[in-house]
Amino acid sequence: MSDSDPALPDTDWTGTLARAVALMLLAVSLAFSAGLHHHLRLALYTEQFLALVLGLALAHVFITQRSRLVPVWADLVLAGIAIVGGGWLAIAYPQLSYAAAVNPSAALPAALALILTLILALLRVAGWALTLVILVFLAYGIWGAGIPGRFQALPVPPGRLAVQLGLDTGGILGTPLGIAATVVVVFVAFGKLLEHLGGAAVFTDLATAAMGGLRGGAAKISILASGMLGTISGSAVSNVVTTGVVTIPMMRRSGLRPETAAGIEAVASTGGQLAPPVMGAAAFLMAEFLSIPYSQVALAALVPAALYYGALFLLADLTAARENLAAIPAADRPAAGPTLRRGWPFILPFAVLIWGLFGLNLQPQTAGILALVSLVMAAPLSPASRGRMGVRAMLGALAGSGHALAQIVIITGAAGIVIGVMNETGLGFGMTSYLTLLARQDAMVLLFLAAVLSIILGMGMPTIAVYVLLAALVAPALVRLGIEPIAAHLFVLYFGMMSMITPPVAIAAFAAASISGAAPMRTAMQAMIFGWPAFVLPFAFALNPALILSGSLGEIIVAVLAAATGTALTCVGIIGFARRRIAPAIRLICIAGGVALLLWPVFLA
Repeated sequence: MSDSDPALPDTDWTGTLARAVALMLLAVSLAFSAGLHHHLRLALYTEQFLALVLGLALAHVFITQRSRLVPVWADLVLAGIAIVGGGWLAIAYPQLSYAAAVNPSAALPAALALILTLILALLRVAGWALTLVILVFLAYGIWGAGIPGRFQALPVPPGRLAVQLGLDTGGILGTPLGIAATVVVVFVAFGKLLEHLGGAAVFTDLATAAMGGLRGGAAKISILASGMLGTISGSAVSNVVTTGVVTIPMMRRSGLRPETAAGIEAVASTGGQLAPPVMGAAAFLMAEFLSIPYSQVALAALVPAALYYGALFLLADLTAARENLAAIPAADRPAAGPTLRRGWPFILPFAVLIWGLFGLNLQPQTAGILALVSLVMAAPLSPASRGRMGVRAMLGALAGSGHALAQIVIITGAAGIVIGVMNETGLGFGMTSYLTLLARQDAMVLLFLAAVLSIILGMGMPTIAVYVLLAALVAPALVRLGIEPIAAHLFVLYFGMMSMITPPVAIAAFAAASISGAAPMRTAMQAMIFGWPAFVLPFAFALNPALILSGSLGEIIVAVLAAATGTALTCVGIIGFARRRIAPAIRLICIAGGVALLLWPVFLA
């Protein structure tokens, strides 16, 4: 679910070791998520569990994400230290937490060791972009008290800061890591097993059967398949790579230019992070930050996601009509009936998931575990899973889940450093005050500043890290100026995700370009054109909460109808085609009218 997903090592002894650690990490996380410790009547601090999980994740990263500058034996030593250290920290945590409160220097060595090894692992998992962000925050925590003006930090002794970051619940062993290890793990395993058992191919076939006969069918297949898989993948880039290898060549064969085909795939895959019911991993963190049920987040995101994908379908349809692109020949697409009979077992787990989340109001991890169990039980009923249910094959898929989880654990642990520094230094309050002052109490100005800042801060970073950073730095300023909290958090999530398709660091667009053979920057520009709703819709629902289903039924109906009409008009203007090509002046009128319908509360203010 991170935005880079390198393979596990080759099948030598280090590969066997890596798989063993990955399986241990997955087993520990799933057991805790399922509440096994309660059934065994074990009294554990959550931080003890998180310390063990973090130690296993660090070890896995040092084994699999090797550096050319470090010999293999040194990585194995680091992995051993991580496992032993994580286990020791898990056992000693109750005494250490007491020592940290009474005499912080006693807990300082353990805290420093945890911070340093986490940064080393983060560099291998996420590269320099996110690592530099974390180092800047650490530097601010140490020396920020010397900065004059509004951003002057509260003075915190470095030793105390290290202990707070390493051992306190407001630091590394805090909310982001807890959500990753208890909730996200379930959906990582679900997504990996779905792909391994043939579910991803089945959904692509279902999309082909449903959309292949329409004009521009190849593009619509990409949108539907990438949207369905993207909501559980948690990574725009991995979704591009998974579905794009099939859909991008299909779109090119239908007549679309390489940059257009890649741009559509990038936008469709990125939008999966914004679409219910799962919304990747950020939605679970959002529910925790806002202290609201996850189902409330999913419902709030429903209308914007529908408008996003509705616009993308319409753009693809109008492009196909303008370019006179034919449907996929019947001989090249699967029949709907046989495809559905072959693929229905993979639809069942999603029905269980939605029923658990919204029908039974279960916790996300509980509903996810039910869906995971139903997937394993139903998959043998599909021919697509034949030859994939053996013990060796299933263990390999589960090891892949542990591999993906290890990267997420490292990233969310690092995100805890950001939150910890902000809590200790008062940076969050300073940023909120500065943005509010800069906007001069004007909501539109503040929203624009927040949008630009969200795109800049999100460049090159994985989804979870993007959201945590923006939720801590930017969203509070929007809330302070009167934007509804859930709208503020969705706003920064949208623009954080748009960094995936916005130059100069449009990693989802660049990944799609590498598959299509198109120029990366031209692909990114096409992605921005097809992804235009994500640049406008956040302003619309921030200014008009009825679009996130907050308000009376009448207000919601009016808002949705106006937004749908505005979205359609803007799409017509951008493509320049309705039943025939339209003149430039009419295009401008359509775009202006459409945007006005989307943002009409601005004109009434």
